[in-house]
Order: sequence, then structure tokens, then C-alpha cells
Amino acid sequence: MVKSPSQCREDWYQDAAKAQIQAEQMTRAEMLNGRLAMRGFLIGLLTELFTGQGIVDQLCSGLSL
Repeated sequence: MVKSPSQCREDWYQDAAKAQIQAEQMTRAEMLNGRLAMRGFLIGLLTELFTGQGIVDQLCSGLSL
């Protein structure tokens, strides 16, 4: 079964749209991941400021529960 040129063109547009949507979703996911990582690091620094316990010490004490 041979596809018509208009069907091939339609398939190409659908594939291009799908790739663009996936790229935009990946960009948003990466931005969210970066923001969460920055918040986690900031919370670790603030905890170090208030407790005097370094980030590595905080992580080690959290793992020994």
C-alpha cells in the first residue's frame, strides 16, 4: 500500500509536532529539576548556618536513622 504525497506530508507534520512537544516537555522538566536542586542546596546551607552542621554531616546523620 503506497501513501499519497498529501498523506506523507501530514505524517511528517504530525511527527514534527510530536517531537516539538516532547522537546518542550523535556525543557520544562529540566527547569523544574534545576529549581528543586537549587532549593535543596539553599535549605542545606541555611540548615548549616543555623545548626553549625555541614551539608555532608547533615546527609550522614540523615542516613543513620
